[in-house]
Order: sequence, then C-alpha cells, then structure tokens
Amino acid sequence: MFQLRWIVTQQQDGMLVREFLKQQHISKTALTDIKFQGGRIEVNDMPVTVRYVLKAGDEVCVTFPPEQKSAHMVAQPIPLSIVYEDDYVIVINKPPHMATIPSREHPQGTLANALLHHYERQHLQTTVHVVTRLDRDTSGLVLVAKHRHVHHLLSEQQKQGQVKRRYEAVCHGYVTPLVGTIDAPIGRKGESIIEREVRLDGQRAVTHYEVLQQKNEMTHVSIQLETGRTHQIRVHFSYIGHPLVGDDLYGGSRAQIDRQALHSCELTFFHPFLEKTMTFQAPLPHDMARLL
Repeated sequence: MFQLRWIVTQQQDGMLVREFLKQQHISKTALTDIKFQGGRIEVNDMPVTVRYVLKAGDEVCVTFPPEQKSAHMVAQPIPLSIVYEDDYVIVINKPPHMATIPSREHPQGTLANALLHHYERQHLQTTVHVVTRLDRDTSGLVLVAKHRHVHHLLSEQQKQGQVKRRYEAVCHGYVTPLVGTIDAPIGRKGESIIEREVRLDGQRAVTHYEVLQQKNEMTHVSIQLETGRTHQIRVHFSYIGHPLVGDDLYGGSRAQIDRQALHSCELTFFHPFLEKTMTFQAPLPHDMARLL
C-alpha cells in the first residue's frame, strides 16, 4: 500500500486533520477513497477521523487503499526503456509504433500493458497513471505516476504549465523564419474523431520552434509547446505548409519513414516528494537520425 507521513509543525498546531491533509494537497476524492475503500489515517500510530485536532510534533500517516487495474488491462512482458524510476514516478523512453494506453484499435502491446507487468514484478498493487501521453507513432519521454495521488499532484503541475516537454521533429521543406511561434487555434475537423485542424472556433494553441538544421528539402526543428492540444505540433506545421515527414494524416510523405518524424526529447518537472526540479533527455531514435 502507498503511504505518506508528515510531522506537524508549530504553525499547524491546533489544525484539524481535514485541513492539514488539504494543505498537503490530498483531494476530497482521495479522502473519500481512504474512508470507504480500505485506507486509513493515523496520528502517532493511532487511527483517527478527519475531525481530530493535531498538536505540534504529531506524526500523521495516511495509508491509501490498494488500487485495482481495469478488467481489460492485461500485463504483458514487453521490454521497457526506463530512463528514471523511484517509488513515485517512472520515466520511459517510448519507442515509435507503441500506443501509450489500450484502445479499440490497439487493445494490447501498449506502454500500459508493459508497465503493468513491470509493476507485478515489483509486487506493486497499482494501476497505470500516465501524466504525459504520446501518440502511438511519436517516440520519446513519457512521465508516469505510480499512484493516483502522485498523478493528481503532477496533473495540477501540468495545468499550471510546470511540466515542460521539448520535442524534435523533421518537416518537409525549409522552414522560415529560423526562430518563430505558431499561434493558431485548433479544433476537431468536421465529424472526424481523430483529425484536428486550425479553426477560428478552436482552442488556443501556441507552438514555439527553432530550426536546428536544413538539408535535403527537410528541416530539423526543436519545439517547445506553450499549450498541449491533441496533434498540436502536427497540425501547426501542416498549417504553415511544412507537414512532418512521415505524417500522411496531415500531408506528409511516408517515402522515407513509416511514421511522423516527431520525438519527445526532453522532459522537466518538479518532483513533489523529492522537492526538486528534474530534467531528462532522450536522443533521436535511429529512424529520425537516418533522415538527417
């Protein structure tokens, strides 16, 4: 089971457990789960309710209930390229052609199936909580929380723009200017479930880029997202007339690579338990490196 412990400070003396846990960013949903799904709250090793009044020096321990994976989620022994792992998070360098989570088109063989097998080997009773999802054919760094509460904390960071991701892509043609920003709203295209397009009634979408090199009628770009819309990079570069190489959904050619040439190369986030900013990098995969 997942546990967290704190020592009550002088400033927190006289605080109700409910208010103390709110201060620790434990949500109302998590408190409900703790109460009704087999978790517990203890002060100095004695069970208490959320109405208990704390004193300075008390040790508060919260034990979260065990997590159950969905019935359709199957653990599979698929190799993982683990960049970093601790008790709270895991950072994976996802290969291309692997979906992040199961879907109707790809019910197995996903990153989630591989992670479940990894967790089983560690005897962790948890399920998969992806913080930074990638498209099936996009490679690179994926941040995963090992517990629902950790996912909650990192998702709050993400909403505030504190989880940073840098990408590299290869586009058709020679992109100009060499440093620029694409600021164009993105929405669903017609009745399509998958395809997106730039449209006036779409959600605000901002992409910053810098050209790294240009050769063979292609441009290698470094990209920083200000917003995180579905297919944002792919739609934006198609919109300015430079679709990603291999991205046939948005006008790219697959003559030289069998997927969109897009890679999540850098990930930065503030670790809520180690209390420090962490940055990880992943080099370009072979298929994209060959293009250059």
